Amino acid sequence: MSPQHSPWRLSVAPMMDWTDRHCRYFHRQLSQHARLYTEMVTTGALLHGNVPRHLDFNTEEHPVALQLGGSEPADLAACAKLAQQWGYDEVNLNCGCPSERVQRGAFGACLMAEAPLVADGVKAMLDATGGNARMPITVKHRIGIDQGESYDFVRDFVGTIADTGCEVFMVHARNAWLKGLSPKENREVPPLRYEFVHRLKRDFPNLTIVLNGGITDNAQIAEQLKPGSVYEGVTLDGVMVGRAAYHQPWMMANWDALFYGDESLGTDRRREDLEAAMVAYCEREIARTQGMEGSAVRWPAVIRHILGLYNGLPGARRWRQVWSDHQLKALPPSEVMRLAHQRA
Repeated sequence: MSPQHSPWRLSVAPMMDWTDRHCRYFHRQLSQHARLYTEMVTTGALLHGNVPRHLDFNTEEHPVALQLGGSEPADLAACAKLAQQWGYDEVNLNCGCPSERVQRGAFGACLMAEAPLVADGVKAMLDATGGNARMPITVKHRIGIDQGESYDFVRDFVGTIADTGCEVFMVHARNAWLKGLSPKENREVPPLRYEFVHRLKRDFPNLTIVLNGGITDNAQIAEQLKPGSVYEGVTLDGVMVGRAAYHQPWMMANWDALFYGDESLGTDRRREDLEAAMVAYCEREIARTQGMEGSAVRWPAVIRHILGLYNGLPGARRWRQVWSDHQLKALPPSEVMRLAHQRA
């Protein structure tokens, strides 16, 4: 990666039930530079649950970040220390999820109303891990909560957290409505205000500001990353892409060349080669975990993440149907791949 590029220039957002270790391995085959994030893991799950199940990852995933959900500073500090011990490159605090389940746990987007508490948690994590130089502690948040439309709210939130030494903020450019909207509606109904994110970069030029929300293609990424935005004349440090990267993963195949000037992965890659690489990964994981009660890998758990690989091409629907046929789950993945291409 070129030294002038921020480590957060491109990243794939943390997404519950989606960005597990198999998904991240797949995404790493598409881009060697994009930063990858785990699903949100709660502090309670780490402190009282199965730590290896939540924290294990493939070495190929680096750079990879753990997203935490929690609000108690001591718990956050303990979990950040665990992440450091497991070799994560970053810990990200979730201050953006609007779901009622998360609100009942007193974390996620509702924390934006309690900036001093968030600051205490971030400071505790920084102290526990030796500061940003050793492992960055970052925050992902919204631009506001409910129907509030004041830029000052998000500016003051970021300012309060930045005073702790936190230097990196992923900003979902929508409000989070804590009542009346489902999590899905919260990704679509509150209006996008990209200008708020660019104003944050103007007001905090020394912070790393990453835009998230509503990005669906590489042209939009390029628009947001170009020097001197149409909003405030500033240049953002990065873009975080969520569901588009998951449902249209081939958009990531050109990221390294387009946004990092790195063509080492080659410009002549085929989707079939990537599919074959994931089948080989499946077979390795199946062999590695065979006999591990409760942890044995089955190929559907891996392949579900690549079902968007051929989206937009003839035969893609039939190809997905074959890979999604549970009557075939007893077959080796290499045989299912052969059938998928034969029938599609």
